[in-house]
Amino acid sequence: MGCDGGTIPKRHELVKGPKKVEKVDKDAELVAQWNYCTLSQEILRRPIVACELGRLYNKDAVIEFLLDKSSEKALGKAASHIKSIKNVTELRLSDNPAWEGDKGSTKGDKHDDLQRARFICPVVGLEMNGRHRFCYLRCCGCVFSERALKEIKAEVCHTCGAAFQEDDVIVLNGTKEDVEMLQTRMEERRLRAKLGKKTKKPKAAESVSKSDVSEEAPGPSKMKAGKPEETSLDSREKKTSSAPRSAAHGSSSGKVGKPLCGAPKRSIADSGESEAYKSLFTTHSSAKRSKEESAHWVTHTSYCF
Repeated sequence: MGCDGGTIPKRHELVKGPKKVEKVDKDAELVAQWNYCTLSQEILRRPIVACELGRLYNKDAVIEFLLDKSSEKALGKAASHIKSIKNVTELRLSDNPAWEGDKGSTKGDKHDDLQRARFICPVVGLEMNGRHRFCYLRCCGCVFSERALKEIKAEVCHTCGAAFQEDDVIVLNGTKEDVEMLQTRMEERRLRAKLGKKTKKPKAAESVSKSDVSEEAPGPSKMKAGKPEETSLDSREKKTSSAPRSAAHGSSSGKVGKPLCGAPKRSIADSGESEAYKSLFTTHSSAKRSKEESAHWVTHTSYCF
């Protein structure tokens, strides 16, 4: 049976009880959420984006995921709700002046303060290390602590001045309740966008059909009282009556002006000019010759001589 050496076994060595549930270290979980990309598990580096559920990603990792959606990636479930690059917002983060980063000692003989973060709240100055709740605005991408939004209540962003609503405030790395609330908001927002696109399409078709009908139907200017043909004839008669008056005025002054467009042409033979002046034109009787008087032109070549 063993145990011949005088050893006395204890109960926990002989009887196997239920396994203890392993607890996740909170500090390690916070470091993973706030310092590493949810999709690629790499260190967050700018440009940093956030989805509508409040998770942090590297922008290049999101673009690679959208270009190559393979089912083999286990981490693809964390970004399954991202359908296009429009579903993420690039964050405007404020650097922490007290954060040294990789400038410190790399020998391992120095204590690493996990509560010190790369970014801080620009209003209150709290570090974005997971100990405090942070959120961002969908309209502009600015990041603040929740305390700053509660203490300084405003409908305008504190840094860029962009107007926002309650639906635009999204909590970063929130609890399960926060994620469920954000998911319902996301679904409602996308349904509204789909309905808006559907309503725009019939409106565009109606506008096109109205434009076609307006081209075929006569305009309101043509449908005025009275016959339009009569008005046009009256205007033409007025123009023709005014044209001879101007021509007569020009002949009395002794100068021949250019005939107005639309006015009838008058021959110089009917004008009151002198015979010497009339003989300069081809319409005069002296310029007209009979067939007998007109010469018969014959052309000769050099071969005839």
